[in-house]
Amino acid sequence: MLTVNNVTKKYKNFLANDNLSFKIEDGEVGILLGPNGAGKSTIIKSINGLLRYNGTIEINGVDNRSLEAKRQLGYIPEIPALYDTLTVAEHMEFIRRAYKIEDVDIADKLLERFELADKKKKMGKELSKGMQQKVSICCALVHNPSVVIFDEPMVGLDPHAIKELKQLFRELKAEGKTVLISTHMIDTIEDYWDVAHIMMHGKIAATKHNRGDEDEKSLDELFFEITEGTPEEA
Repeated sequence: MLTVNNVTKKYKNFLANDNLSFKIEDGEVGILLGPNGAGKSTIIKSINGLLRYNGTIEINGVDNRSLEAKRQLGYIPEIPALYDTLTVAEHMEFIRRAYKIEDVDIADKLLERFELADKKKKMGKELSKGMQQKVSICCALVHNPSVVIFDEPMVGLDPHAIKELKQLFRELKAEGKTVLISTHMIDTIEDYWDVAHIMMHGKIAATKHNRGDEDEKSLDELFFEITEGTPEEA
């Protein structure tokens, strides 16, 4: 479970996150939607303990900055941050040892799934942006986290990797994991989400649950109404 309570983040005079509160339950896929500059990446970085903020964030009831929380958290950043001179295999081994994972086969299974098995000896600096993103995904999943955070995960991926990633979202949900995906590309999230929070100007402007209610506005309609205004306002 991921719980965000009254989180505010300022960069000097700029209010990036304004008293944000939301919760993603176990077995749920939550979506953060919004245009560039809405504050999505700021709250994602705060959840992962990369920024100072006011408020509280908990991973399965534990403060997100604690070691216990970090053991339960997997994070795939928007921009992959690989070591230039480590090979793909060495990245996976480094993460496995850091988390003291005994299963030595899990890394190979992940690399095989994302078509990286033949790239094990390639160094980070030799990989394309898309391949770096796939390595980043694999590294984040080696320790079998219970809460997984994706920041713009589809950017730079090839069609096969996008297909595998979407299937992975469904599998994580079925396993009872908590998943949060931040994106501005509404057409990439399809039907696997449970709750969507639409952000504007550092706030959550609307929340929609995926219950299939015919009388409600679709997520597309709600998103564009909030981010672009109604036809009358336009």
